[in-house]
Amino acid sequence: MISKPILFNTVLKEQFSPQDRSAQSWIIILGFIFLTTACYFTSTASLRFVFPAMTFLVAIFLYLRHPIHYIGFTWWVWFLTPLITRLVDYKIGWDPTRQMLIAPYLVVFITIITFFKHLPSTFRQGGLPFVLGFIGVCYGCLVGLVYNQPVAVIRSFLDWLSPIIFAFHLFSNWRDYPSYRQNIQRIFIWGVFILGAYGIYQFVVAPEWDQYWLLQSKMFTSAGKPVPFGMRVWSTLHSPGPFATVMQAGLLLLFTSSGPFIFPASAVGYLSFLLTQVRSSWGGWLLGTIMIFGSVKPRIQMRLITIILMMTICVVPLVNIEPISKVITTRLETFSNLEKDGSFKDRSATYDRNLNLALSNVIGNGFGNIWKVNEKTGQIEVIVIDSGILDMFFTLGWIGAIPYLGGLILIVISVSNYAEGRFDSFLSAARAIGLSCCAQLIIYSGMLSIAGMILWGFLAIAMAGHKYYSRQQVTSDR
Repeated sequence: MISKPILFNTVLKEQFSPQDRSAQSWIIILGFIFLTTACYFTSTASLRFVFPAMTFLVAIFLYLRHPIHYIGFTWWVWFLTPLITRLVDYKIGWDPTRQMLIAPYLVVFITIITFFKHLPSTFRQGGLPFVLGFIGVCYGCLVGLVYNQPVAVIRSFLDWLSPIIFAFHLFSNWRDYPSYRQNIQRIFIWGVFILGAYGIYQFVVAPEWDQYWLLQSKMFTSAGKPVPFGMRVWSTLHSPGPFATVMQAGLLLLFTSSGPFIFPASAVGYLSFLLTQVRSSWGGWLLGTIMIFGSVKPRIQMRLITIILMMTICVVPLVNIEPISKVITTRLETFSNLEKDGSFKDRSATYDRNLNLALSNVIGNGFGNIWKVNEKTGQIEVIVIDSGILDMFFTLGWIGAIPYLGGLILIVISVSNYAEGRFDSFLSAARAIGLSCCAQLIIYSGMLSIAGMILWGFLAIAMAGHKYYSRQQVTSDR
């Protein structure tokens, strides 16, 4: 006799085909876009609560009904929420709590279900690195609750945890690797085009909402002047660093794509990427390009060379336009004179001043230690630490950093030995993105927030690809 749960699931599968579920998902997503737009023009203030709530509800539906669309929705929420927040702030006034920015974290936090669901079989499936990272994060949270303010602890906890549980979600769905590969590739190609185009618009026009944000956030000391041709581009994100990381990943994925669309995407993508003036991401892109080129077959290498030449033809004329040329050239010249560069001096001084202090921190300061309360405004503000390594040891101490770094090192060692990149250029690019982001941890806290999503996420999808091909080989050998 067939049990009722099995019978019910069978009926559901027969009643709702994949096409039906996909149509339902698009209706929900389009409805979400319509309601967000309607609220903005009719009741803007309500968006500060309604937007995070709606994104969370839509994400739950997609997670349960259409997992592929859930992945795409998650990335786009990360890409666009900061811009939507700026538009709301510009219309009704600055919100120092930045409560709308909680939306991407709520969307990702749903994957905690995947983590605990697969936790019993995690070790057998190869998910030990994610468990180690999770242990390190939980330790940092517990110490933070002892030493720091709860609000600041929760804020940091979300920054650290989100990349790990989302990455585990990607890895645990390795059986659907081909679909996830196609989806992520499409998302980031469109992301390069749309975010890149807005980045150029931002640099040339300096929209009033971006000027307003720059002044209110006090970011004009590092993100440029609130005037046309004076900003360091951050496009739809909240600062140049995260935007440069997103573009670094997207531009590396363009090497694995084909079709006429990649050339306009490359033109706006590379130009906006250069206008971020983030040299660490420039170096990360170069390192990633070398990794991809060195790991694929000669046939794919020739295709990469052709793509690079065509991209160069598209980008070079745009870079030579003034005043764009002056901005980029001036920044590039600093590579030849780093000892006199102010940013390089600041980072060197940070290491000289804090390295021994960080490495001698056994217990750690816990989450929330890089946040302080402004006595005048009563709001929490972040203290920037320009080093992922220092940030790890200050926050987690040796006790928390050992499992966290251990998990990351295990993944790096594993993906470095994968041979599937020879014939799967996406897997090669995903590995290059993850490893190049790891290399940037020396000078950038790239394991947090959206940068961490890219670092952990692309390493995880590379692991998923390896497991998918390994199981395919085992099946074919039987």
